[in-house]
Amino acid sequence: MRTPIWKLAGWPRFNFKESTVSEALKQARFLQHEVIGKAAAIGLVQAGDLMSEVLIQEVMSTAAIEGEALDPVSVRSSVLRKLGLESTPLPSPGRRDVDGLVEVIHDAWTGFDRPLDEDRLCRWQSALFPGGTSGIRRISVGEYRTHAALMQIVSGPPGKEVIHFTAPPSTQVPQYMGQFLNWFAMTTPGNPASTMVNGIARAAIAHLWFETIHPFDDGNGRIGRAIVDMALAQDLQRPTWLYSLSVEIERRRGAYYDALNKAQHGTLDASEWVEWFATAFGRACQTSSHLIDKAIEKSRFWATHSQKALNGRQRKVLQRLLDDGDGGFLGGLNAEKYIKMTSTSKPTATRDLSEMVQLGLLKTAGQGKALRYYICVPGWQHDIPVEKFNPSPTTG
Repeated sequence: MRTPIWKLAGWPRFNFKESTVSEALKQARFLQHEVIGKAAAIGLVQAGDLMSEVLIQEVMSTAAIEGEALDPVSVRSSVLRKLGLESTPLPSPGRRDVDGLVEVIHDAWTGFDRPLDEDRLCRWQSALFPGGTSGIRRISVGEYRTHAALMQIVSGPPGKEVIHFTAPPSTQVPQYMGQFLNWFAMTTPGNPASTMVNGIARAAIAHLWFETIHPFDDGNGRIGRAIVDMALAQDLQRPTWLYSLSVEIERRRGAYYDALNKAQHGTLDASEWVEWFATAFGRACQTSSHLIDKAIEKSRFWATHSQKALNGRQRKVLQRLLDDGDGGFLGGLNAEKYIKMTSTSKPTATRDLSEMVQLGLLKTAGQGKALRYYICVPGWQHDIPVEKFNPSPTTG
């Protein structure tokens, strides 16, 4: 068993080599600024829509990393309620644990200018377990763990367990958390005493440090990622709702645990972890950048065709094609699919589709029963070679 870093004489004095991490941090910062610039270009209304979608993704993914699959409908309702965007109230109350997770992440995003202290962390953990249980197991809620048993990260079936990490004894948690919270306060951007010059590296160290202490009976992963969100918001001095790091971590869950576990053993040189974290953060920014590109494309499409008379059926189908993206509507649109999507008759569907082709909203490929319709967005090829599209009415 490798030595946990909290047993080292220098604990908790983390460090990293600038030469090792500089390129990853530089690239992550570039991608972060790129997504911020794009968000500014789409306007407040669409930015609000993006915020709700990113928060939904963050909630779903941070739970999924822990092996918990949340109901998307429940998460969406909870997020929209929290943001004041739900027009129709739920017929019954949502899940309290889902509401609690939404509260925690939203508080980390928007409350970055308030101190992070023991009371706030304990309130976050309480919100995650409103019934005082994790599954059917009773846990300590709203306080650091106090049990004498070892806090271990274990995987595998009973009798064949693999111990990945052993956290500090409960008796040492208050001291170690005091050191962590003091460091977090002292390194907050804008603090004249701070020696931490890169906010992304600070977020990486904060996550590693907190997860190594593992101060609670349960919920440490979700709270640790909320701390990352708060650190990144402090870095920019604005809510960090443009990107979801948890989505990226979920996609590479195995690599995340491997990188974290490696950093929790050996030495206090966190260079490899900071580099991994910065790369993952950069990917998260790229994902959001692509989402914003889609939003810009949608806005441009509707602006271009704003003067064209369309009925509700046509608008509904066009919006669906836009939402699915380039090549996302599998197999292309045909009359049968249009009928199902709009609950209309075949003659009406044929007329609607022909009108949209004549107006330049749709283009076609194939003939007869193989005829398919594709939305006209510049640059979108729908995985079809250009020569396979039928000539448009204006050029044919």
